[in-house]
Amino acid sequence: MPGKVWSYITEKLEKEGACHFSLLDPDPLKNSTETMVQMATLAEKAGTDALMLGGSTVLGNIDEAVQAISDAADIPTILFPGNLNGVSGHADAMFFMSLLNSTNPYWIIGAQALSAANVKMLGIETISMAYLLIAPGKTAAWVGDAKVFPRDKPKIPLMYALAAELLGFKLVYLEAGSGAEGGGVPPETIKTVCQYVQIPVIAGGGFNDEASVVKGVEAGASIIVQGTYLEDHILKDKGEGLRKIVKALKVAGSKRV
Repeated sequence: MPGKVWSYITEKLEKEGACHFSLLDPDPLKNSTETMVQMATLAEKAGTDALMLGGSTVLGNIDEAVQAISDAADIPTILFPGNLNGVSGHADAMFFMSLLNSTNPYWIIGAQALSAANVKMLGIETISMAYLLIAPGKTAAWVGDAKVFPRDKPKIPLMYALAAELLGFKLVYLEAGSGAEGGGVPPETIKTVCQYVQIPVIAGGGFNDEASVVKGVEAGASIIVQGTYLEDHILKDKGEGLRKIVKALKVAGSKRV
């Protein structure tokens, strides 16, 4: 049977056409738990559909922050682990992900094998996801030893996305890297991948305004992720900017329901 969070996501996509996920970094060396809870609460009020918790360079124990965020939020909390220390039993689910265009087997299957027993014993819902890094890739590419896909060669990530679908992954995540300039993943790349794969496509990295988010949805992305935008704006404007972005995303998504 599908897990509760996966059912929530698929039902949302069926009814609304597109989802917005907010990415928060629970690393205690970067943000306090209080700050994380405040950002999560504002993001939920702004209409985001789920909270992704994780980052490429988490250095501390995330349990306290994940528990506090999960307790404060009514929407799902989903782990987005950058390594073994990104796992916590307090989230609602976890993206069990493989960086398919890494040059290092550790990021493709090694870390997953090392963490599998712990994840299984925690009993956390897992959602398999193929993680594909598009140039520039930023910190995620450096940490993950990725051979990033050129921005003007959409057929290359398409091949990997098709392979992910045939291997049984539930999601494909096209990621340009946190704070990537130029509007995140190129719309042509999203369009090319979405045209041929049947599983939902997530796009993230560099979606820093309403226009880029809408373009991502119009290109075919099922889910748009924003992280750096929240870090830069949500505490300053109390989520007002995010509310407008989510509203625009939902309007764009409704056109394909």
